Amino acid sequence: MARGTQDTNQITEGVIWKQLLIFFFPIVFGTFFQQLYNTIDTIIVGHFVGKEALASVGGSSTQIINLIVGFFTGLSSGASVIIAQFYGAKDRHSLRQSLHTAYAFSAAGSIVIGMLGFLLAPRMLAWMNTPAELVADSTTYLRIYFAGILFVFIYNMGSGILRAAGDSRHPLYYLIVCCILNIVLDTVFVVVFHMGVAGVAAATLVSQAVSALLVSFRLIRGETMLKLSLTQIRIHGPILRLLLRIGLPAGFQSVMYNISNTMIQAALNGFGTDTSAAWSVYNKLDGLFWMMSGAFGIAITTFVGQNYGAGKTDRVKKSVRVCLGIDLLFSGILVIFFLVFRMPLFGIFTTDAEVMRLGSWMLGLITPCYIFYVFLEVLSGALRGIGDVIIPLIITMFGTCLLRIIWVAGVLKIHPAVDTVIFSYPVTWIISAILFILYYSYRKRRL
Repeated sequence: MARGTQDTNQITEGVIWKQLLIFFFPIVFGTFFQQLYNTIDTIIVGHFVGKEALASVGGSSTQIINLIVGFFTGLSSGASVIIAQFYGAKDRHSLRQSLHTAYAFSAAGSIVIGMLGFLLAPRMLAWMNTPAELVADSTTYLRIYFAGILFVFIYNMGSGILRAAGDSRHPLYYLIVCCILNIVLDTVFVVVFHMGVAGVAAATLVSQAVSALLVSFRLIRGETMLKLSLTQIRIHGPILRLLLRIGLPAGFQSVMYNISNTMIQAALNGFGTDTSAAWSVYNKLDGLFWMMSGAFGIAITTFVGQNYGAGKTDRVKKSVRVCLGIDLLFSGILVIFFLVFRMPLFGIFTTDAEVMRLGSWMLGLITPCYIFYVFLEVLSGALRGIGDVIIPLIITMFGTCLLRIIWVAGVLKIHPAVDTVIFSYPVTWIISAILFILYYSYRKRRL
């Protein structure tokens, strides 16, 4: 826990920049290990199976998974926000009800989404204009993934709850264990038993099951203020309504991002397998930025939520300023790293010269504009921490979904080229960043 003593909550009492970094680093390293075991899948498939399998694991199937899991992760952020606020206010009764409602909701949601995803996998791939030679492997990967989606939901909900209470260390420990397990299983299933894409999916499923069990066991053995009891897992109506009031807009906001990414993937699929494979590898490298920025988003949501619950509005405002400054600094460093080492980085994933050329070119176009996205992540996370989710949803719908639909439907027809698709990201990030800055400035004056 981010607590100095039993009675002192460092998130609401400690030095902000120091506590932000203490809280941030376990999150970002945890996300790194989560990204690492997804990346290991890509590396092993790219080197031991082929570029068609590489595109199957990292192309359309990844976008579909991100769309669905992203929606649930957004929903689970509703639980994280209310738990952070109840934790800051030291409301034990509401904390217990929130915890058990969140777990019941995760289990119920995973059953419905798992069945639908398993049945509709081929149709979803067809909607995305997936190349015919990739459909069979992509369907296999998706169906195995959806068969174990309960573990994904439980882990995401459980780790979000721990972080909301200030514990960002244990989710990191569990991801390290599961990353190592995934690497071992990938090697055994793909390299030794030659199971191909099915082996990669099975390794991921087993690893996610272990992570779900570990995070749940931590909550079962947790402190009195936040302790999971399997016999008390049930939905409490008022808590569920509060969770959905905050979580649904956040879920739809995540969907807006992923729908636009899915549209981009579908547009790029039309340029052939080399382009699809290059974009797949780029997404793995791109994930380094998203894990860092996402970690700052989680950190600021927790900081704002707990301090807002404790009635410390000045500390809320200061934590947002500090988080923006640190995130901008870290993002700038990462941009320079990507630009300098882009060709060697792509060489880690594939030896195909055309895939490397296309991918490094894509990276050079997009990464300098990461700086603008920092404002979207931090400001939307801060607004979510105080329970303000409707206007951020509207901004996201306009900036990252509607504008990209217009771009792909309009500009791409005028200039049908890969770079036209790529530029949809920088343009919409800049417009959305401006809107978020204006709205946050207005909202901050009303705290």
